[in-house]
Amino acid sequence: MSGTVDDARLPRGVASFGDGPVEVRFDGACERLGGRRVAAYGFTVRASGLQHEDFGLAVPPGHPRATNNVAEYVGAICAMEWLVRRGYGGAVRVAGDSQLVVRQMRGEYRVRAGHLQPYHERLAQLSARFRAVEFVWIPREENFRADELSKRGLELGRESDAGAAPRSSG
Repeated sequence: MSGTVDDARLPRGVASFGDGPVEVRFDGACERLGGRRVAAYGFTVRASGLQHEDFGLAVPPGHPRATNNVAEYVGAICAMEWLVRRGYGGAVRVAGDSQLVVRQMRGEYRVRAGHLQPYHERLAQLSARFRAVEFVWIPREENFRADELSKRGLELGRESDAGAAPRSSG
């Protein structure tokens, strides 16, 4: 039969997201809500034929690590974990408007804040699972969707502040 695919010969266990690198965009947000700080993240993953978005709380509302920098790191980490769970190991372009995260991941800045060290280490561990990872700084206006998603994550903190149980995103 011409034109049919022999399913038994298809590779298994490796995600293919088309040609070229997968593009990740991440962002974080932090606000004071009801007397406590809330940190949230958002991210997008784009590739040929693939579009995924997610958002959530970076840490529980009121947690001492509820900072914008932690939220930014968590956004990048969650995106990379999402790719790992799908078995993807190819090239990834990770773009965000956080100069701190991007420059720390490129080795241009040292991680001086002790509370950021575990986040940096986790993102470095995840990065090692891909063929190639490029961290790129982009202006805030080019990171619109990830920013929107991080703001939606803040809504989860508002909901928990109002007594409702936070819902899971995506």
